[in-house]
Amino acid sequence: MHKQGLLARNPFPTVLKEKLLTAHAHGSQSSTVTPARMISVIIPAHNEERYIEKTLEALSRQEYGWFEVIVVANGCMDKTVNVARGRCHRLIVLSQKNLGIARNLGAKMAKSELLLFLDADTLLDPQALKTIAQEFSQEYSAGTLKGQPDCSRLAYRILYGFKNFVHWSGLHGGSSGVIVCWKKDFIRAGGFDEGLEVRENSHLIRRLLRFGRYHFNSRVSATTSMRRYDSQGCMRMFWLWFKLWFQSWFGDLHARRYETVR
Repeated sequence: MHKQGLLARNPFPTVLKEKLLTAHAHGSQSSTVTPARMISVIIPAHNEERYIEKTLEALSRQEYGWFEVIVVANGCMDKTVNVARGRCHRLIVLSQKNLGIARNLGAKMAKSELLLFLDADTLLDPQALKTIAQEFSQEYSAGTLKGQPDCSRLAYRILYGFKNFVHWSGLHGGSSGVIVCWKKDFIRAGGFDEGLEVRENSHLIRRLLRFGRYHFNSRVSATTSMRRYDSQGCMRMFWLWFKLWFQSWFGDLHARRYETVR
């Protein structure tokens, strides 16, 4: 049985609460009017005590104020829950580790019609939510942001340059630590496949694209941890992702398990 945590009473500093109340007023005074559109940011977290604080701090610096942050700690055996408590609007605690269940529950609890699934080790630019509110219209059913690595190694920059090109060109509708979609489309698509541990993002996006176009936002970026590449090496990871991509089209990935790297 899942255990749901309590809604944090004082989730963000007063300044952010004021931004939340005045977001529409500020948007209407700017040269580019930002739609009065609430965004639900859903962050699944499994043993992410080393990363999630910076992720939540980046959200507290957003220039757009009308959003909520839902953290779903699943199967944590570290201090993730303690770190997240008081830094989000809603904290949900699950006893078991399951990325799909965590994301689906977060979406179910979301108050907004616009969902943003964010990895716990991914930092959004301060303008990210504002840009999404401006550009992600009803014609789109899925999207992501420009990705960039959290270090300047040439191999990582080349890797993300290639990944961004693939997303921008429409060759593959993927994610870079971020998936944006409408809640109604998410429900129609059936949400995340809770039996998948690998390629679950692409699997969802593929189903979402039945309801609209894919949107790659290059104006703002999401900076994500390269810990898995540091641990296993670029060439090994590139080969792994290629095999998983091939198997996702011609096989079944439900039996594949994703090694946890912390």
